[in-house]
Amino acid sequence: MDFVQEQTAATRISFNDVLRFVLELFTFFTLGWWGFTAWPFPWNIAFGIATPLFAIVVWGLFRSPRAVFHIDAFGKALVEIVVMGSAALAWLMLGQPIIAAVFGVVAVISGVISGRKEFQ
Repeated sequence: MDFVQEQTAATRISFNDVLRFVLELFTFFTLGWWGFTAWPFPWNIAFGIATPLFAIVVWGLFRSPRAVFHIDAFGKALVEIVVMGSAALAWLMLGQPIIAAVFGVVAVISGVISGRKEFQ
């Protein structure tokens, strides 16, 4: 019975974990949207596919919970700032400063909460 309780406690998912997952999905969608709309044909197809794919690979290699390369907290924060920041900049470039600001603020707050949890 103790094993079940320990396993349940270890796999507990918080609201911030769900929010971060939604932010990641929104980031990848944003980068794809930016790639398809900000570039003329045929570059839009290349950037629309390659940009989110590159962000997914970088996130999976360095920042995901099951990352291939384990880096320190500073490196994780740097990867997160670059990927999430690029999505906020993409919205800014698309002429949507309100979406960029709201996304940026929510991503920063969620990142700080997650970063504090990693140090505990």
